Amino acid sequence: MAEQLFYFLIFPGLLFAAVVGAFLSYYDRKITAWVQFRKGPPLFQPFYDFFKLLLVKETILPKYGSKGVFLAAPIFAVFGATAAGVFILLPLLGIETGFNGDIIVIFYLLTIPSLTYIIGSLASGNPLAAVGGSREMKLILAYELTFLLVLAGIIQKAGMTISLNEIISFQTINGAFAGSISGIILFIVFIFCIQAKLALVPFDMPEAETEINHGIMIEYSGTPYALVKLAKYIMLFILPAFLISLLWGGLNFEGIHILWSVLKILFVVLLLTLIRNTNPRVKIKQALRFFILWMNLLAILAIVLSYFGY
Repeated sequence: MAEQLFYFLIFPGLLFAAVVGAFLSYYDRKITAWVQFRKGPPLFQPFYDFFKLLLVKETILPKYGSKGVFLAAPIFAVFGATAAGVFILLPLLGIETGFNGDIIVIFYLLTIPSLTYIIGSLASGNPLAAVGGSREMKLILAYELTFLLVLAGIIQKAGMTISLNEIISFQTINGAFAGSISGIILFIVFIFCIQAKLALVPFDMPEAETEINHGIMIEYSGTPYALVKLAKYIMLFILPAFLISLLWGGLNFEGIHILWSVLKILFVVLLLTLIRNTNPRVKIKQALRFFILWMNLLAILAIVLSYFGY
């Protein structure tokens, strides 16, 4: 029991994933500043932001709505992100091998943060939050099917295994899936799914600060908003790690491979950052069309190519 709690709360769970995610948030903000010809924040700015919200800022509860559900939503968001992170990072870091079917469990756990944001926004009683929640629901319906098709393509390429550890081992023996045509296509589609899951431009319409004043997050402040940031930090780390484990051969922390593993993570986050800094926000109907039509077609094409060995 103590070992499981250590995995969940310390390493590679809550504390480890949050710290790495916070540094990746700094990296994302620094790259954004360079793109915009600014200096950018100091190294520990994400930590300052988190602890300022957690310990200094006042928590203001909405007058209308369900206060209990409103406050509980960020807690479940952190739980879902942490649980998904543990299942991803344990086999990825070689601590434990996971279990058969863990990739399906991870798929569902990764939806929990988005679902809790919807629940929290609707519980706030704010009409702008409700608009953001409605947009988030539509976005989930669009990209989750695409995400599932990507996983189906990866499972097919790995010999129909649904174990994350076996997928990583398969790539160790046969080479990373990203080295094939179908793997490159799945990698591209996966990147856009991560972009949508993280609600980054061009898929940030649920928050859209210039349209609906942060939408689903409009009523959050103080400690609850600190937990929302914590969940986002964790997701910024575990989603690129999940992509690398499924398509790029996983991570290796022995000798010089440590540098290559770190560069893999930084490269994926760099792609996400460049996409959000070089594209305008799209309308929700454009996002739906993008995923339901084009991304699904690309994912299906990758599955067909994989079937023929490409």
